Amino acid sequence: MSIEVIVYILTALAAVVVVLTRLRLGKQEGGAGRVSVGPSLLNLHTVAGVLALIVWVAYLVAAEDTAVGGELAGIIGLALWWIVALAGLLILVRWIPSRGRHADSAQEDTWSEGPGLSILAHVGMLVGVLVFTYAYAEGLV
Repeated sequence: MSIEVIVYILTALAAVVVVLTRLRLGKQEGGAGRVSVGPSLLNLHTVAGVLALIVWVAYLVAAEDTAVGGELAGIIGLALWWIVALAGLLILVRWIPSRGRHADSAQEDTWSEGPGLSILAHVGMLVGVLVFTYAYAEGLV
């Protein structure tokens, strides 16, 4: 399987992560995990994810001699993917156990029995963005 096919598959998976994160955390009052995720972080994750998807897919499918297929579009797409990945890792912080007498107990997660889905999604996003960066830097996409 070529790296180009892998990049397309990871792009689709990244889109799924952005959408499911929004659906999973967008309507929760308390949030899954130890604490809720603030709306600013969730909005950053969603907006950067949608923009990254639009710019990155345009970069992948457009001809190299066009504005959306050029180097600048690739760099902007990568920068947006890095913002999404870092925001996703910050979302994972809610699973770090809090200590102390006044610490809140863990809240149940309705889609899984713990942080497994979030860890898989956001660590996977980080790996995907590393692959995107490698493929771009080596001129493979």
